[in-house]
Amino acid sequence: MVRRTRDEAGRPRNARPRDALGRPLPPGSDGVPRIPDDLDLPPSDSLAYAQDLLNRGLAFNAHEVLEAAWKNGPEDERSLWQGLAQLAVGITHVQRGNPTGASALLQRSSHNLREVDSAAAYSVDVGGLIGWAEELIGDLGASVDIPPSRLRPVLTREPGR
Repeated sequence: MVRRTRDEAGRPRNARPRDALGRPLPPGSDGVPRIPDDLDLPPSDSLAYAQDLLNRGLAFNAHEVLEAAWKNGPEDERSLWQGLAQLAVGITHVQRGNPTGASALLQRSSHNLREVDSAAAYSVDVGGLIGWAEELIGDLGASVDIPPSRLRPVLTREPGR
């Protein structure tokens, strides 16, 4: 039995390498670079990093960046960061061929993003992301083929928009 790696506080950490879709690989395999468990970036840097990962098709890694921002951020921003992290996990499920899981996570994402003030912090395009997620959910339900380019939502609005 493989034992999980634990940090200094005893919390489980999975040190196994992962593929581009976040699936664990056998120990010793080459995988994609991991997002550090202790990632703590300013919000605008977290969004830029997550956007770059999404643009490169690495939604699982984007999820890890957004989850770190959620865990490190203030309580009043929890719905924003949690919704963004769930959006990235929903995309990961689409990439893995799991439309049921994708729809469930995209619905949770939309629910959390609806809890965010429409003038979201950091220029996050909350309304646009909710619309994007709902359209993707509809396509998944209709078994529409989703091209990889469609799985790259834009997280923030351009200044002045």
